[in-house]
Amino acid sequence: MSLLASLLALGIGIVLGLVGGGGSILTQPVLHHVVGLSTESAIVLGYPIVGITALVGAVRHLRSGAITLRGTVPIGLAAMGGAWLGTRTITWLGLSGETRFLLLAGMMILAGIAMLRDVLSTHPLEPTEPRLAALLAMGVGVGALTGIVGVGGGFLMVPALVVLGGQAMRQAVATSLLVISVSTALAFALQHGDAPIDWGIGLPFVALTVIGMLGSASLLQRIPQRPLKGIFALTLIVVGAFLALPSSR
Repeated sequence: MSLLASLLALGIGIVLGLVGGGGSILTQPVLHHVVGLSTESAIVLGYPIVGITALVGAVRHLRSGAITLRGTVPIGLAAMGGAWLGTRTITWLGLSGETRFLLLAGMMILAGIAMLRDVLSTHPLEPTEPRLAALLAMGVGVGALTGIVGVGGGFLMVPALVVLGGQAMRQAVATSLLVISVSTALAFALQHGDAPIDWGIGLPFVALTVIGMLGSASLLQRIPQRPLKGIFALTLIVVGAFLALPSSR
């Protein structure tokens, strides 16, 4: 794996640890455009990379008491159901890796715009009274995205957990990581035979993302969340626009 790919893998782990999402939405472009994997292989290999990294972060938060299993298990189950539905949708519609990458580009641009609006808003997200039904529906939706385009959905799950689940931001990030780990695990179990998997690339990549995830703990206390989210939002928009270009595929 090249030095650039290694540095980007570290960065993906840091991003996942700092904002509770965004790891898989960046992993696939790196695997495809920097490492050189096919779109199908990049999507499938992205599942264990992001899932294992998210699980490491979730365990860390679980030990600190930031995750309550009572509130997380129903959301995780809903996300797993959505991942199954999303995987079945690929088969029903016959979606190719190219089409799924184009959908991913659209998701990146929309997510970046939504995140940027939140950063620029004078009324940042605040915890509200939990709305379980809406939160479960969001879990199914995020899981479906995991199955279709290969994203963990943390960039959607975190604000949903704050607005619909009544969680503080730190708890929402922790819960999001656990949900990502279970939804990507199921998606990988269902799709691992759909494309060749190069573990010679996957294992070093996941090792570096885990190192980045663990390193984010010290950075979390030093980097203001608002500017960080703004930079990440702009990155999503730029990378998404690049992926949407015909020549990039």
